[in-house]
Amino acid sequence: MFTILVADSISEEGLQPLLEMENADIIQKKTDDPDVPLEEVDALLVRSATKVTEELLSKLPRLRIIARAGVGVDNIDIDAATKKGIVVVNAPDGNTISTAEHTFAMMASLLRNIPQAHQTVKNLEWKRNAFIGTELYGKTLGIIGMGRIGSELAKRSKAFGMTIKVFDPFLTKDRAIKLGVESSSLDDVLEYADIITVHTPLTNETKGLINESTLSKTKKGVFFLNCARGGIIDEQALAKFIGSGHVAGAALDVFESEPPGENPLLKFDNVIVTPHLAASTKEAQLNVATQVAREVRYFLEDKPVSNSINLPTISKDIFEKIRPFHQISKQLGTILSQSMKEGIQELSITYSGSVTELETTYLTKAMLAGFFKNRIAVNVNEVNAMLTAKERGITVGEKISADSFGYANCITVTAKGELQSFTVRGTYIEDYGPRIVYLNGFNIDFLPEGNLLYVQHMDRPGVIGRVGKILGDHSINIATMQVGRKQAGGEAIMVLSTDKSTEDHSLELVKQLDDIVSINRIIL
Repeated sequence: MFTILVADSISEEGLQPLLEMENADIIQKKTDDPDVPLEEVDALLVRSATKVTEELLSKLPRLRIIARAGVGVDNIDIDAATKKGIVVVNAPDGNTISTAEHTFAMMASLLRNIPQAHQTVKNLEWKRNAFIGTELYGKTLGIIGMGRIGSELAKRSKAFGMTIKVFDPFLTKDRAIKLGVESSSLDDVLEYADIITVHTPLTNETKGLINESTLSKTKKGVFFLNCARGGIIDEQALAKFIGSGHVAGAALDVFESEPPGENPLLKFDNVIVTPHLAASTKEAQLNVATQVAREVRYFLEDKPVSNSINLPTISKDIFEKIRPFHQISKQLGTILSQSMKEGIQELSITYSGSVTELETTYLTKAMLAGFFKNRIAVNVNEVNAMLTAKERGITVGEKISADSFGYANCITVTAKGELQSFTVRGTYIEDYGPRIVYLNGFNIDFLPEGNLLYVQHMDRPGVIGRVGKILGDHSINIATMQVGRKQAGGEAIMVLSTDKSTEDHSLELVKQLDDIVSINRIIL
């Protein structure tokens, strides 16, 4: 059973993908509720209210995935989650239309003084001349950040006859042409735009992006909008420029602190505000909830997720192609780790054959996850695999080779320590599955699953029989056995799969046999 904690308000309709799971226990309570079994939680769903801090994560030892029903993830400590191997997903496009529409509504309301005029009529006043507005037609709209929301806003603004200037360092010329916008520098947007709207995430680079310095570069009479994240615009600086008359007005849906309290911007009649409503439509709330609920279900069912913040995004089609190689990559790492138990300085993985046509970076991380699985106490997966290797001073290398050793595809992994190295090689054969075909100098062929015993020995008559007798005497049944040797009478290996794990006492008895060099238990 999976325990899924829904810490913020999400409708049953939005949670439907999870409610349909037979092996899921859904708990809809706050994280500080004493009745919540935090130590059993596998998945956590939040909106913006719950702050997922490092302290909270320390209380969730089983947590594997955090889902944010929305776009922004600034209420989640991504670094702490990544370090613990916890996947973080969001719903980047579930509220795109809602936010774009709200921004456009705010822009039209700001330039036409609609909220102010509305209030006077409600007060039984009729001040037509006091609220002469400004048309959108013919104006230059500056969009800072041309993601999904910025793109949708541009479409609507073009329909109103506006010219669109965009600052986004990741916007290509081809996409700008396709969207019918002009890709510009930030200074150009500031200098020429009549209206400026921000649509970037809140990061170290974008925090305070609109400040006294950048505001001083704008034309007199400019309007500002922020329906993205509080903190992108320096509120004190904006208040100063509105007070001086340089900025004609602003429309804000978000603030650095929410609710804003005694914020100087609230004192201006030409500043219109809403309480973080951009994503608050019935359709958007349902869309983002359903989207992240589906992502959590996919993840728990070992299917690819599409909107991970800290895990490489892989489409379903691509994942299906790499799935068998993903499995054997992890198995190779596990076998390598349990076969070479000294400190590792370097791990290298070489791909050859048809597997080189796939996204091998994901496979390398899977190998590392398998390698660290039984080696350290921290939960390691594709999310934090590279970080874990770096923290332990292990160099990770990835290579492509033309030599596939006679197989259609081949993955070779080598670990190097101070005194020795160890190499294991595998392949995936259609209709037969994964196979290990090379083990540290010996050609061999076995299925990497179940309880395995890797025995190094000298090739002498009776060795295999004596090993089998000890196992049989301890009620350990041998399911399969594969052997390999370099030459008759020399070094040899055997790999046995058994119906149950071999106890330490039995292993010690095997080690004491003549001609046995070593024996390792490998659990996959």
